[in-house]
Amino acid sequence: MSFHYSLSLNGKVALVTGAAAGIGKAIAEAYLDQDAKVVLIDRNPDIQGIATQLSHQAGKTGNAVGIVSDLTDKQSLESAVQEAISAFGRIDILVNSAGVVELEPAETMSEANWDKTLSINLKSVFMMCQAVGRHMLERGTGRIINLASQAGLVALDQHLAYCASKAGVISLTQVLALEWSPRGINVNAISPTVVLTELGRKAWAGDVGEAMKQRIPTRRFAEPEEIAMAALYLAGPGSGMISGENLVIDGGYTAQ
Repeated sequence: MSFHYSLSLNGKVALVTGAAAGIGKAIAEAYLDQDAKVVLIDRNPDIQGIATQLSHQAGKTGNAVGIVSDLTDKQSLESAVQEAISAFGRIDILVNSAGVVELEPAETMSEANWDKTLSINLKSVFMMCQAVGRHMLERGTGRIINLASQAGLVALDQHLAYCASKAGVISLTQVLALEWSPRGINVNAISPTVVLTELGRKAWAGDVGEAMKQRIPTRRFAEPEEIAMAALYLAGPGSGMISGENLVIDGGYTAQ
């Protein structure tokens, strides 16, 4: 077996959800930088403009397209997958990065916020994995990367629905790896700590953020690009023996 020490994704087609901002956008940028063609999916109506901007910045004009989709709607999601396949002929890599968090005490959490969180963070991941997975299984090859969270491993105050949804993503990832790895599909999860996206900066600003940092051995939060590097590795040629894993990027938080 020949082996190349490279992170190049030349010749690969990736689909990234939640790609208009934050972790999803950073992963799309990393993939474009490594010569992949990338389909960015988001509910943001400006996603095509974002895709065009990223491809220009990477010097890869035409290598990115944006598709507006509501991932909680099965018909919209499946239509987006078919549009992605039509754009570049296939999907080699799927990254499920879209997510939401609603912070409430357990005793007052509304049914609406519970349903919203589980629908976006877990159900849409299942539906996207299923829709793209069928396409990958027909081809006998593919990589799926699901964004989970340290909140899927440990309890966080006022994160009831979020913790439940991310624990579900980790379990879903393991089952898909068990079923699909023998058929050529590697499925893994990434579980970050707080990430300094625009939303992360707002949610963890001030004293609450400083207190959280003191609980992280590295004493800081993660940058989106650090999560993107992990997603790049899991999508690349050197990770073929990794499947069913949950890569925790938390500065040692869950080691305690």
